[in-house]
Amino acid sequence: MASNNQEPPGILLNEGDTGARVLSPSPGVKRRSFRNRRSEAMQDLPPSMRVRFILGEDADKPGQNEPRPIFSEMEEFKSEDGTDGEWKEVARWIKFEEDVEDGGNRWTKPFVGTLSLHALFEFRSALLNGTLMLEAEATTVEEVIKVIVDKVCSTHQLTADQKNQMMEVMSCPHRHLYEVQKSAPLLMSEKSRNSSAKNLTESRSKVGLALPSAPSMTNAANAAKGNSPFMKKIPPGAEVNNVLVGEVDFLEAPVTAFVRLSKATILGDFAEVRLPSRFFFLLLGPKGQLEDYREVGRVVATLMSDEVFNAVAYRAKNRDHLLAGIDEFMDAVTILPPGEWDPSIRIEPPNNVPSQEPRKNPDKPPEEKEDPALEELKILESQGLVRTGRFFGGLIDDVKRKLPFYKSDFTDAFAVQSIASITFLYFASLSPIITFGGLLGDATENRLAALESLCAGCICGIIYSLFAGQPLALLNATGPVLVFEGILYSFCSKNGYDYLSLRAWVGVWMGVFMITLCAFEISAWVAFITRFTEENFALLIATIYVYKAIEKIIYIGIEYPLFPPEPKVNATDCYCYPSNDTLSYAQGEMGPYNWTGLPTNSCTEMWNGTLMGEDCFPKQWYPNVFLMSILLSVFTYSVCVTLKGMKHTLYFPYKVRCMISDFAVFIAICSMTGLDFYAGVQTPKLYVPSDFKPTWSGRGWIINPIHPDNPWWIIPGAMLPAALATILLFLDQQITAVIVNRKENKLKKGCGYHLDLFVLAILTALMGLMGLPWHVAGTVICINHVNSLKQESETAAPGEKPVFLGVREQRVTHLVIFLLVGLSVFMTPILKFIPMPVLYGVFLYMGTAPLSEMHFFDRLRIVFMPAKYQPDFNYLRKVPLKRVHMYTAIQLVCFAVLWVVKTNETISISFPLMLVIMIFIRKALDFVFTREELHVLDSVIPPFRRSKNPPQVESGTKSIVNGKGQSYSALPKNSSKVNISDEVARSGAWLHVNHSKSTFQDGTEMTSYRKKDYGDSKASDDENEPLTFLSGTKRIQIQPGTKHNQ
Repeated sequence: MASNNQEPPGILLNEGDTGARVLSPSPGVKRRSFRNRRSEAMQDLPPSMRVRFILGEDADKPGQNEPRPIFSEMEEFKSEDGTDGEWKEVARWIKFEEDVEDGGNRWTKPFVGTLSLHALFEFRSALLNGTLMLEAEATTVEEVIKVIVDKVCSTHQLTADQKNQMMEVMSCPHRHLYEVQKSAPLLMSEKSRNSSAKNLTESRSKVGLALPSAPSMTNAANAAKGNSPFMKKIPPGAEVNNVLVGEVDFLEAPVTAFVRLSKATILGDFAEVRLPSRFFFLLLGPKGQLEDYREVGRVVATLMSDEVFNAVAYRAKNRDHLLAGIDEFMDAVTILPPGEWDPSIRIEPPNNVPSQEPRKNPDKPPEEKEDPALEELKILESQGLVRTGRFFGGLIDDVKRKLPFYKSDFTDAFAVQSIASITFLYFASLSPIITFGGLLGDATENRLAALESLCAGCICGIIYSLFAGQPLALLNATGPVLVFEGILYSFCSKNGYDYLSLRAWVGVWMGVFMITLCAFEISAWVAFITRFTEENFALLIATIYVYKAIEKIIYIGIEYPLFPPEPKVNATDCYCYPSNDTLSYAQGEMGPYNWTGLPTNSCTEMWNGTLMGEDCFPKQWYPNVFLMSILLSVFTYSVCVTLKGMKHTLYFPYKVRCMISDFAVFIAICSMTGLDFYAGVQTPKLYVPSDFKPTWSGRGWIINPIHPDNPWWIIPGAMLPAALATILLFLDQQITAVIVNRKENKLKKGCGYHLDLFVLAILTALMGLMGLPWHVAGTVICINHVNSLKQESETAAPGEKPVFLGVREQRVTHLVIFLLVGLSVFMTPILKFIPMPVLYGVFLYMGTAPLSEMHFFDRLRIVFMPAKYQPDFNYLRKVPLKRVHMYTAIQLVCFAVLWVVKTNETISISFPLMLVIMIFIRKALDFVFTREELHVLDSVIPPFRRSKNPPQVESGTKSIVNGKGQSYSALPKNSSKVNISDEVARSGAWLHVNHSKSTFQDGTEMTSYRKKDYGDSKASDDENEPLTFLSGTKRIQIQPGTKHNQ
């Protein structure tokens, strides 16, 4: 005992020489007294703190009972009259519970197990009063059985007469659901199969037991192999927890044992998989209470599946450690009211399981709350959107950022998913390019047409895929570019200037302007394009895809009406114009002659003439074209949506579902093309130019920029339209890049806004000199490209949901897609069979596919939902509903304005300026909504410069600044004064459960473990060691002293 003038020993944390904080007992304190105080100190601590101590012990010693994944299997002892009985598998756990259905021939769907509090108390009482072995030495089946039974007998739970019967029950064969035969005898591990059979025979003959019948060679081979298909779902390095429960007629009170082997060992058919067994829990009792025993077994298996208790079970050195683990588990559980929940309902596994780190470190200081604007600024720095102040500094940083990944950009593409993406995006890119070329040919009188558009797509796509900073962004021709080309051609036609020569100088100046923007890092201004602007833009382009697809189908109905046209009654517009040679033989008749109603070939035969007029060749009518086009479009869209969602259904194995989902669009195109061919309806087909030569005969593949029809001032004068086109392409390119580079896509190889713009500048100048259309990143096609390359984890544990891992970032799909676009000229014999309505169905799918990921579209939908039916979105939790609707209304008005400008040909050229205005409107919302509301609904617009004064953490409690300058609350996260262990010990349910186990089988009275006298017992090694836990990066050790200093 310490004197009064001496500091009493207690739980004091003093700095040691090695940096660990240790306090040893005072010299006068006896070891037994110190050991008792240590136990009392542990009991007085909250369970969460005790668990932290337990997990901290030997944390720096790898291999010292390191926690591993656990596969738990529960078996029930089944014994019918006149039979020896067997252990039958009834449930299993990896992460979630699976039970054998009542029919006994199938597993249930994985579900979250709900536990009975009474059963949890039963297991706690079993650990407190039953048999416990934490370092059992056994390597074979018979050794495990003998160790368990001997230990149970030593704790007076069995009489000598019941020992033999217990050995016989434990030695009964095990039957698993996967086995074809209903009963399979006990098998040994391969390691001990030859040596253990003789030992088991001898051990059982000593106790007078009959050996089970010898297994056949087929059964032995099956048991040695185990359930091989199920092994693929178990995490590597997992060990087995065997839970054995059952009812027998020779026991009057339940017998329990919890055993942890010192070394995991494969024990034959104890488990359905060939994995080493580490834990055993045995619960046998009198008949009539099997349901109660089963619930206790479920508690054991569920606890072992819990991350925290699993670690405690591996690190535990005594009974108190396991009890602390159970108490911590009870402290963290959520209670379901019995009157509001049916326990028989199976809860579906969640999509995401929260981290259990707060349970392991309950008093860990919270991370510093950073200003959202500064947090956004850090993200922009990682993306290269913060100006460096150096000439071409952003471009240089982009090259340095992307260069280390250049090789992997090709090797990462070797996957079936890449092939599926290529087949989908090839058709999705080919048809718009050809359609754009046809419209461009009408606007420029074939100076630029379909073949030129194909060549431009091929050249730009190949070069961009090889050198761009973000190869996931696919290039395409856009509507504003078409309007610009039409205005420029109209100007040249009215003034007599050569269009292609002027256009070449416009392209050169555009390249110069873009390189200048790149040199001065103007792409950093993209940081001000937030979700508000990009979703308005993305939804607009998606809506145009849907609108144009429907418009094209309606146009087919105009070209191919449902009913045949009625013949003209007074048709007169058909004349035969004889040739000049024929007129010389005519007797004064000059012609032309009205040929209405006469055979068309007679004009040539009689006059060697030519027929002209609308009534000469009435348009041929084909039946059912419009109806067939509607069916093909609707079926294509339905097949795309259905097969794309196949990944998240329950049909077929997961790999098959992924394969079908990846090739959904390709399957839809092939199947609908086959249907159209089988039907034989004359639907409009895809037209691809077959001759590789310029469409207009008056031009070549290289444009002469100096043309005699153009004055000299055309060269500097081209700067004005080039500046307007530069703004158009810059905003179109960078907004699409922002959408592709969203943090939700989890891109790992970085961005390259400046490098993208530099490559686009080179391509723009090159396309101008070659007389080919300009291309820029297409929003909808880029979104679909990213979606087609998204990767999810392969679900391993039953019930575990796939986790989004990111996007397969590579260059090969972009390269191959546009290589095939260029080769399409030579694939005309195949492509001519594809109906255009099928491609319109693909466009419809491309327009609707991105909507599910747009917050704007979700907020539009909840406007029409009653509050109680609205989804549980994060922004609905943090922002009042009226404010959400107000924000949505503002965004909807902006969307309507963009739609009017985009679809009106006369003012559509000003569309880029409207996007700039959207950015200023978003900035003005800072004065309407709070920063917190905008941070949830959109994102915070970053400041131009980092603030010199770091933001202060708003808190009502005292803050402590650690060595890194971070502040955290002085109060622990869990400041509750309730000790769950003490409250459990006082509860009536616990007293009832614990009192029911007050006597052993031989009548010996049982006392509470916590009140046992340690005076005559020898101290174990772990009780002499100081307690250890981890605090931040330090390893802390504490040793208890007197009770006054605790």
